[in-house]
Amino acid sequence: MARKIEKKRTSESLGGFSIEAVDDVSNAMNALIADVFSLFVKTKNFHWHVSGPHFRDYHLLFDDQASQILALVDAMAERVRKIGGTTIRSIGHIERLSQIAGNEEDLLSPPAMLAELCADNAALAERMRQTHSLCDEHGDVASTSLLENWIDEAELRVWFLAETGRSS
Repeated sequence: MARKIEKKRTSESLGGFSIEAVDDVSNAMNALIADVFSLFVKTKNFHWHVSGPHFRDYHLLFDDQASQILALVDAMAERVRKIGGTTIRSIGHIERLSQIAGNEEDLLSPPAMLAELCADNAALAERMRQTHSLCDEHGDVASTSLLENWIDEAELRVWFLAETGRSS
């Protein structure tokens, strides 16, 4: 029979952060992870269901962006674990935390897809900026550094989607 190992929470985490800091940063990062998972699924949905005269361009754009978005998940989750927090454990957990709504429309025009993904990526970038401020308040330099890169990537996706939508 496996022996249950209990972890005692002390006043500091693995990285020397207070328990409050670990909880605050973990909660904020977990909300971002949930948003990223949701955005990934939506982007793949649009990748699979786009049609029309610009099919190939949009199909490839959505696939490239979905791959970039999915790559964030592991880095975010591992950052939470590095500071001593716990992270997402289920689809239900993602659903409870995500602020990005799914889209189950049967027929959605490519311009509507572009606009929706543009808005979602912009909202994600804003939540990342808020998380950056929180991490900065707690002196979590590594998380702020990672977030700066992720914000830049989100802003790049917004720019590409917005510019692509102009030609639609």
